[in-house]
Amino acid sequence: MFLSQIFSEVTTVNLNSTEKDDVFVELVNVIHSVCPELDCDEAVTELNNREKLMSTGIMHSVGIPHAEVESMKGVKGAIGICSSGIDYNSLDKSPVHVVFMILSGKNLAEEHILILKKLALVLQTPDFIKKVLECSSSAEVYKLFSTIESEVAM
Repeated sequence: MFLSQIFSEVTTVNLNSTEKDDVFVELVNVIHSVCPELDCDEAVTELNNREKLMSTGIMHSVGIPHAEVESMKGVKGAIGICSSGIDYNSLDKSPVHVVFMILSGKNLAEEHILILKKLALVLQTPDFIKKVLECSSSAEVYKLFSTIESEVAM
């Protein structure tokens, strides 16, 4: 499964929210717009439960909230961008500017882990986040993301 199938231009948005809880709701609603079977309340609850284990603000400027959700069929993601930064309680205590949310159905643990691994490889690309923040549209972000994904050996 390719990341460019999980994330899409439609699910890439400039965020209105600057608080982590609000970002979760906003991005879950974005995923719900393409996956109407998704129970938004359940998804937010599962994301918060996962977040209680350890912050998913894992590296400078990046958050990767992810959860398995019973009502979800398959795997879908959303990319949220906030140039002003999100108070995320990240591990490095820095604000998050780009959020990659991943929701997967139950019993898809192997796919879920593989997607996180592929995303980690993309995020290791030098200046990737800087380039994302320089994009002026969702289409540009998605094109950059797809290009980097194809260049990274997976």
